[in-house]
Amino acid sequence: MAEKKSSVWGLPMQILAGLILGIVVGMFVSADIAQTWFRPLGDLFIRLIRMVVVPLVFATLVAGAAGISDVSKLGRVAVKTLLLFMVTSAISVIFGLVIANMIDPGVGVTLSTEGLKAAQVNAPSFVKTLLDIVPINPMEAFAKGSILQIIFFAIMFGFCLNMMGEKGKYIYEFFDVTGQIMIRMTGIVMRYAPIGVFGLMAAVVSQHGLAVLLPLGKLILSSFIATSLLIIIIYIPWVKFWIRIPLGTYFKNIFEPWVIAFTTCSSAAAMAANLVAARKLGASNAIASFAVPLGNTINMNGTAVYMGVCAVFAAQIYGIDLTMTDQIIVVVTGVLAAVGTAGVPGAGLIMSTLVFTQIGIPLEVIALIAGVDRILDMIRTSINVVGDSTTALAVSRMEGELGTEPFNEEEA
Repeated sequence: MAEKKSSVWGLPMQILAGLILGIVVGMFVSADIAQTWFRPLGDLFIRLIRMVVVPLVFATLVAGAAGISDVSKLGRVAVKTLLLFMVTSAISVIFGLVIANMIDPGVGVTLSTEGLKAAQVNAPSFVKTLLDIVPINPMEAFAKGSILQIIFFAIMFGFCLNMMGEKGKYIYEFFDVTGQIMIRMTGIVMRYAPIGVFGLMAAVVSQHGLAVLLPLGKLILSSFIATSLLIIIIYIPWVKFWIRIPLGTYFKNIFEPWVIAFTTCSSAAAMAANLVAARKLGASNAIASFAVPLGNTINMNGTAVYMGVCAVFAAQIYGIDLTMTDQIIVVVTGVLAAVGTAGVPGAGLIMSTLVFTQIGIPLEVIALIAGVDRILDMIRTSINVVGDSTTALAVSRMEGELGTEPFNEEEA
């Protein structure tokens, strides 16, 4: 009985309670009070998450890459994982474009963009993007939190450790244990999540008010419908007919990482819970440790949906007719921009300027979207997280390893 009671009022429900309480409190306190007393509670939570994410990503990726004993298998797993990431991201952008074109979120919106300013993010060349993945100084990448560079170095390190064979056994065990330590540390940090979520939501609601949702309601609705259809049309058949996991079991296990991502707007915050969810659902330890941290940075399906929806919304605000070529550019740029989006709150809003720049949309529209970006961020981040663990399950199925390594409760 004690176990059931704990599961009913566990961390996800506590976070939801913090979310609801934050909204209620934010409606009745002034912005000054919320920013002074409540915002620091949320900022502390984000700082704690950022503290653990770099060592967590590095240790789990090294252990994941090194834990695949067959070098050729490591290459197969990497290729399959990356292909699934890219394909699902492209499908996600298309979903966003199709639904936005059907709902027309920017038609009839009369909000003025006059006087609004938005910082421009210039899209780097494709060659420079590829070169920047390789760190000149790995220690500098660690200090700056450059996740893509850390991922590249971690995979190279794990690959070479893999090639060491028996000589590298103790180093592998060190990183495997380090990854488990960081997961436990993340678990300790997440106990503070309900308070952090309360502080963040109270500050956001007190500053913007619920009224900010009304003029941009169609934008929020478009994003919600597109992400919901992505789950219904792509993920559910994928899980049921290809991965072959009962849907009830699947949703039960991904609920915790989903709700953490939804309330915190941070896929990094949900990564440890997502690793555990992938393992409980049957992903092998090595593949889950490889795919989930990698996906945390480069598999942003929710962000890709968001970029498709926002591109149509922004174009309609300015009366720009997006041609088929423009929409193809949105798909390609959206996938690339989603790859470079950090797993922290609000990153998708900044990266969307890359898409707007490519199709000639004035960046001032960003200031309009920013008013409801917190709501959009909650939607897109929760889907980002679901995509990571689902990909780990799919690759495990493709490699014939799904359910071959029983989950040990100590891993949680």
